[in-house]
Amino acid sequence: MPKLTTGLTVASLVCALNLAVPVSAASSSSTREFAAQTNRPRITIYPRRYLPPNATRQCVSWLVTEYRISGTVIVPRMRCWWEY
Repeated sequence: MPKLTTGLTVASLVCALNLAVPVSAASSSSTREFAAQTNRPRITIYPRRYLPPNATRQCVSWLVTEYRISGTVIVPRMRCWWEY
């Protein structure tokens, strides 16, 4: 019986502490996490040599099985080239 009352006391204390957290602190952490995901740098691809204005970049992607110490994983691979 003492374990049950101790458990209930700890559970009620944890709930009381969670309710005491200000709303602004909780929302600011989620805002920061969202902002970190949206501010990604833009990558610009430049060709190595001069290409005509109608040149396009073609890409082929596929999945490859890799055998690692932690286990077998499937990883993406990509090959790209300029076509004109």
